[in-house]
Amino acid sequence: MLTSLNLGDGQNIGTTNGKIALDCSVRTTRQGHVCISTTDFFFPLVDSPYLQGRIGAANVLSDLYAEGVGDCDFMLMLLAACRDMTEDDRNICTREMVRGFNDACLEAGTTVTGGQTVLNPWPVIGGVATTICSEGEYVKSDGAQVGDVVVLTKPLGTQVAVNVHEWRVRETPKWTELTKRNLISKEEAEDMMHAAVCSMARLNRHGGSLMVKHHAHAGTDVTGFGILGHAQNLMDNQAAAVGMEIHTLPCIANTAKIEQSGVFDFRLIKGYSAETSGGLMICMPEADALTYCKELNELDGEQSWIIGKVIADADRKANITADVKIIEVESKS
Repeated sequence: MLTSLNLGDGQNIGTTNGKIALDCSVRTTRQGHVCISTTDFFFPLVDSPYLQGRIGAANVLSDLYAEGVGDCDFMLMLLAACRDMTEDDRNICTREMVRGFNDACLEAGTTVTGGQTVLNPWPVIGGVATTICSEGEYVKSDGAQVGDVVVLTKPLGTQVAVNVHEWRVRETPKWTELTKRNLISKEEAEDMMHAAVCSMARLNRHGGSLMVKHHAHAGTDVTGFGILGHAQNLMDNQAAAVGMEIHTLPCIANTAKIEQSGVFDFRLIKGYSAETSGGLMICMPEADALTYCKELNELDGEQSWIIGKVIADADRKANITADVKIIEVESKS
């Protein structure tokens, strides 16, 4: 749709032909440094405005971390206050969103230095994250090699969990069908939503900071296009003629069962269910991947998984194998 506009100047780093990047704009400054910047925003998918703000910040920062950096130098905040709320409700909601956003930024070791605020029908929060670094301090997005394995640092299924939560709260016909068929209990639905919120609110900072150390060749994060959509985008961006086979899908407990029930097709197992503030998906040598997962677990206390491999493929296709393994990831709390 936008091809005819000729956006960009072909000078982006780490992308095929210098085109507009996957997750971030990566540019060489006039002074010879590398400037990595990204922007994103988050609509209200959770009940708590504080958590909305925190997830919004984690979502913005995730794109930066997908470039193999662990530090954000500064953050601009993009804020939309809800014009349809009463003044008191708007003040409370907006303050809590900003508090959650700021707390996540402080945890990330960065600072909100400015931004922009508007009135909007929906309360929305996001930002612009920027890192200034040198060559060798980040991972270019186009270096995947045949024989690399693919690591995922968070489970899938946030879209399923959020929707089931909404069905339960509103007591919709879909929730009635799930309970009548004994597919899920109220407690299981609450656990599923809790796991999704914890995952979305968790920073990918450690995952990004370890990529250079463990010789990552390329990476992205899994968000709105689903795991297969982002895998395909990553393969389309590679310098080598490679593809990806995904053989394992780690999913938040019970989300795959909901998907397979036929109540609603989220396309989770097909690889196209949207994720919010999802995990990093990284191509790296297998030996490095094993030590990467071990060290990340020690830092975050959470699992990561080898979910696939990079193969030679002139067509540069990403696919999920017919015998894909589903891993049920139980919440720790």
